[in-house]
Amino acid sequence: MLHRRRLLAAGAFAPLASGLAAPALAQGQWPERPVRVIVPWPPGGSTDVLCRLLCEQLQARLGQSFLIENRPGAGGNIGADALAKSAPDGYAMSPLTLGAWTINLFLYERLPFNPDRDFQPISMHWELPNVLVVPAAHNPSRTMAEFVAWGRGQRRGVSYGSPGVGTTAHLCGALFTSRQGLDGTHVPFRGAAQIIPAMLAGDLNFAIDNLASYVPVIQEGRARALAVTGPTRHPALPDVPTMAEAGIPDFVVTSWCAMAFPAGVPRPIVDRAASAIREIKEDRAMQERFLRTGASAVWSSPEAVWERARRERPLWQEMVRISGARLE
Repeated sequence: MLHRRRLLAAGAFAPLASGLAAPALAQGQWPERPVRVIVPWPPGGSTDVLCRLLCEQLQARLGQSFLIENRPGAGGNIGADALAKSAPDGYAMSPLTLGAWTINLFLYERLPFNPDRDFQPISMHWELPNVLVVPAAHNPSRTMAEFVAWGRGQRRGVSYGSPGVGTTAHLCGALFTSRQGLDGTHVPFRGAAQIIPAMLAGDLNFAIDNLASYVPVIQEGRARALAVTGPTRHPALPDVPTMAEAGIPDFVVTSWCAMAFPAGVPRPIVDRAASAIREIKEDRAMQERFLRTGASAVWSSPEAVWERARRERPLWQEMVRISGARLE
């Protein structure tokens, strides 16, 4: 039996027993028992940490446990598929990043789920930009213009790291080097914990990865941030320009996550969950806790999740095509 005090533990929760009979559902009283929260990424990453912050608050507001079950693998597809195959009774939910809503449609030869058919959005959860960084000890560039000029002068081209093929860091790097006429080489790693030491050692020329992981080394002066990919400057790095301000137009790209149920969950349950997330988003203390991780707490209607996912699909399709990435 899982204990409520373990909700924010660093490790993943053991999966709940399958096949439990659901009691009769009174939609206005949801949740009447613990809710299983399937996180499609490993413990300790940004999606996991931010989901745990949200679940802590959902538990306080709704009076039931929200029990984390980490199901990582295949670019988030394993956990997303587990959600898609869950009973549509409101007792399984998941933080689905934009890969599940958009990127993986173009990256994978086939998916075990159809996002348009198998998911019911609840609300946007968080959003964060990528940041383009260079190693301060190995690169003289202090502006984006200087870096592009420096990169074009490298006979062997420039190398950039990412947490893996098809991640936003990989696709952003491919788009950036293509548009700027740079000979770019992608080097995949397991995550920022491996990318950052390689870059600081001079083995990589730059990274354009999720801002949250890089704020400490930027603030320490070991890495130099040249631009963020959001539409506005980020509160954690107020002196760092946006891509547009740095002279790179049409490069607004952010990572985001939306909470979701499996398709078929009754609308009253969806609305109550969305309302609770809105309350959390509007809590100033929670906004500050999210910002300390490098992300912004956000909220939306369920319909707005669909609108954004479908609006952004052409951009991510172009980025996948430029990168040449394709996975089984």
